[in-house]
Amino acid sequence: MPPRNRNRKRDMEAPPPGDRPETPPGPPKKPPGLPRRGRRAGAPDDEPPRASFTGPWLLLLVLLVILLVFYFKPGAEKGTRVKYSTFLNQLADDNVAEAKWVGTSTLTGKWTTVPPESAGEEGEKFSEEFHLEVPPGANVALNDLLTEKVADYDAEVGSPGLGTQFLFWMIGPLLLIGFFWYMMRRSADPLGSGMMGNFIRSPARKFRANEHPTTFNDVAAMEQAKSELQEIVEFLKNPGRFQKLGATIPKGVLLVGPPGTGKTLLARATAGEAGVPFYSISGSEFIQMFVGVGASRVRDLFRTAKENAPCILFIDEIDAVGRIRGAGLGGGHDEREQTLNQILSEMDGFTPTETVIVLAATNRPDVLDPALLRPGRFDRHVTIDRPSREGRLGILKVHCRKVPLGDDVDLAVIAAGTIGFSGADLRNLVNEAAINATRHDRTMVIKEDFDVAFDRISMGTKREEVLNEHERRMTAYHEAGHALLAWLLPDTDPLHKVSIIPRGQALGVTQLLPEEERHHIGEKRLHAWLTLIMGGRASEKLVFDEFSAGAEDDLKKATQLARRMVAHWGMSEVVGPVAFRHAEEHPFLGREIHEQREFSDKTARIIDQEVHRILSGAFDNATKILDENRDKLDQLSEALLEGETLDSADVTKVIGPPVGGRGGAHLPQPIV
Repeated sequence: MPPRNRNRKRDMEAPPPGDRPETPPGPPKKPPGLPRRGRRAGAPDDEPPRASFTGPWLLLLVLLVILLVFYFKPGAEKGTRVKYSTFLNQLADDNVAEAKWVGTSTLTGKWTTVPPESAGEEGEKFSEEFHLEVPPGANVALNDLLTEKVADYDAEVGSPGLGTQFLFWMIGPLLLIGFFWYMMRRSADPLGSGMMGNFIRSPARKFRANEHPTTFNDVAAMEQAKSELQEIVEFLKNPGRFQKLGATIPKGVLLVGPPGTGKTLLARATAGEAGVPFYSISGSEFIQMFVGVGASRVRDLFRTAKENAPCILFIDEIDAVGRIRGAGLGGGHDEREQTLNQILSEMDGFTPTETVIVLAATNRPDVLDPALLRPGRFDRHVTIDRPSREGRLGILKVHCRKVPLGDDVDLAVIAAGTIGFSGADLRNLVNEAAINATRHDRTMVIKEDFDVAFDRISMGTKREEVLNEHERRMTAYHEAGHALLAWLLPDTDPLHKVSIIPRGQALGVTQLLPEEERHHIGEKRLHAWLTLIMGGRASEKLVFDEFSAGAEDDLKKATQLARRMVAHWGMSEVVGPVAFRHAEEHPFLGREIHEQREFSDKTARIIDQEVHRILSGAFDNATKILDENRDKLDQLSEALLEGETLDSADVTKVIGPPVGGRGGAHLPQPIV
């Protein structure tokens, strides 16, 4: 977060260039290129000066040098240096007149007669005075010899002076104090607010308008959302235009959409279009283990935003801090609720002239507190859904700007075959295709790379798993049952690919490719989908006369779908048009917990019976269709055992065209 500069005037309050008074004469300004005192070279003007670390450390270094000077001062060592063996020889010849200890290992003195050069070793010189270093452990024996042979001998071992001892005993505490001071500075946040600064200051990151600019041109699709946010941009650029008519811009805009749809990118683009600072923070960064810390961070964030207005605050994953208050097991969360209360009060505290816009993003609007969503706080709710075919084509073009594509790559066909993909999914698709092309040392990305990338994303990665012949054959018939029903039932999506290669957690995969985007689904299509799901289990029973554990996921999906048809969507004549909810998704625990039912045990039994009836009917229908087309089931299974993976064209060669002309030549080319 940038520092708060209370003396800086806002740009919107500054007079036009033509009306500004002339600058009075004064001292010359510092030439450009030289950093201001306390700031690094090249740093922006509003960067805070860096704290100086040289003062205390320099003082500590000076004290250490003084200690060493006092403790090891060379002034006490007089004369030339002699070796210990030479000194013992001269002492034995009674040629030592004076001797005195300096410290505990240095001995100084005078000769009775200056020894000749021949008395010492090669290169050793003599003068009237001498000094030498006494080896460790020789002090006691040498002391007896000196007492006996030297008349003027000072046997008291010298010790450091009072000042040296004081410095010696103070160096430890000084080092300890310096260490704690250094650790406190390191634990402080970048704004330098002390050891607890990282708790009470907001960790929001600031992006300047000239740093990594993102505009609406970088955001493909989402035209409706961009038009909603265009008014925010106009207000930040020219607020007077709205204020003349008494209009006020919404204080908050809530971006709602599934994960990966580009909510954060759209917020960055809004700030880039307006050319204002952009503060980004995640909702979870407000929460700490200490109650009240989150509220302090909220206050600091909004205070900084007001001082740097006009600007945009972006709170990502606001559901982490903005969930319903007073709910949950145990009565709620004090820290989260206090943080939310502070956000509510801060958003109410804006004046009409403050150009601070709060953007927030979430994929869970159902758990947000109603007080946060009311007009006056988050006035506008912008829904960002998964892109349509045209939107996916635009997103693919954006992500393929720097990717060299082969001549056989048609982005329009890829966009048509990626129904349900979000912007993040499409970006991942392009990246995986580029990685696969690099792995094969190609100079451009071709159609085959997109095929591999699509299979990797939608069906999972291949895994090495050795199956015996019986398991492999049972897997082939299981997947052939799914594929054959998808080929024969008119109310299902066309078959795209079927494989018995283990991928992800599955031993085999049957993939369907929708021809068009659907937002509603009817009862006939749901029953056809249940029949398709039961096809693998029915095929195993029909051929091997037994069930396998491989249909566990199929049964789970079919049961959930049938229960929704009966209890939620009123698709049972016995139960009728009534919605019976068995559980509520808890906003704090994030999972389903069973609560008291609002219907009787008799009704629950009827619901269970209807679910069983629907699933049994789907299984019987699947068994009947597969039994009538047993020859095609066997042919398809044998083809799978031989080729392991079949696409729609391969299936057409094996068992003929699908019902109603679906698939084959009428299906968009399955290049992804």
